[in-house]
Amino acid sequence: MPEAVDSLEDIKSLGGQTAPASAPTGVQKLDKQGRAYATGRRKTATARVWLKRGTGKITINGKDQTVYFARPVLRMMIRQPLELAKRETEYDVVATVAGSGLSGQAGAVRHGIAQALVNFEPEQRPVMKPAKFLTRDPRAVERKKYGRAKARRSFQFSKR
Repeated sequence: MPEAVDSLEDIKSLGGQTAPASAPTGVQKLDKQGRAYATGRRKTATARVWLKRGTGKITINGKDQTVYFARPVLRMMIRQPLELAKRETEYDVVATVAGSGLSGQAGAVRHGIAQALVNFEPEQRPVMKPAKFLTRDPRAVERKKYGRAKARRSFQFSKR
C-alpha cells in the first residue's frame, strides 16, 4: 500500500522509490481480418497502409513495389522500418498512396509502414522512435508570394 504524502519533505524522504522497470507497452490494434492499419504522410502525399502476416510482399496501388517504385532508393526507403525491426519476410504490406511525387509517396509509405508495425507489435515502438520513422516529416514546399518569381526569388533587376 502506498504511503500518504502530506508535504515536500515526505516526498524527499521517499527518494529511492521509482516506477517498475518494465512499464506496459501499447495495445495491439487489429481489424477483423487480422490486419494493422495506419496512415502515413509526407509533403502532400498520403498513404493508407495495411500490414498482415505473410511472406514479405509489398503492393502499392495494386502494383508490385518494383513496378511502382522503379528507383532502388525508393524501394530501399519503404523497406527501412521492416529491416530495422528484422521483419522483412514476416509481413505483407498493401498500400494505397496519392498526392505529391514518387519521393514524397515513398516517404508516406515508409511512415505508414512504421506506424502499422507499431500497431501490430507495440513492443517495436522503442525501436522505431529513435530512427524517427514514427514522426511525420513536416517539410513541404513553400507557397509562391505575389510580386515574386517563386517563393523567395525576385524578378531580375535592371537599372535601365
